[in-house]
Amino acid sequence: MSSSSQVPTGATALPWLALSLAVIALDQLTKYIALQTLQPYAPHAVIPGLLNWTLAFNTGAAFSFLNDKSGWQRWLFSALAVIVSAALMRWLAKIPRGDWRNALPVALVIGGALGNLIDRLRFGRVTDFIEVYWRDWSFPAFNVADSAITIGAVLLLWFGLFARNKSV
Repeated sequence: MSSSSQVPTGATALPWLALSLAVIALDQLTKYIALQTLQPYAPHAVIPGLLNWTLAFNTGAAFSFLNDKSGWQRWLFSALAVIVSAALMRWLAKIPRGDWRNALPVALVIGGALGNLIDRLRFGRVTDFIEVYWRDWSFPAFNVADSAITIGAVLLLWFGLFARNKSV
């Protein structure tokens, strides 16, 4: 490795938080557009037979877990988002800057968690608008933040299980 591409000793992966900010911005922008242009629970076909824009709201967690409760779940999931994001930021501060296999997925999860936290704090619910379906089967509606969390978690598992000590 040439000296110009080496990471300075002690440099952490905290600059990867810029990716987290980009995820938050894209998440909030797309939710704003969905809120301005879509009618709640009225599917708008994007790819017929596969993908709809469908404005939906979730006061619970993934797959509408605890969606039907009285409101306490808003604060539980908000607190969890803050705690998990803080822990991941602390981890990011310990990751060497060049370790993208850990930094990338952690930054994605942070951005997704904070994107949904903003919705919970502002509206008491998370705005979802992407619906994937096939015939009579439909995956629960989701958003950009959910996608970032899922991709980040899958990458953490993938790199943790299969990509150790391999050059990519």
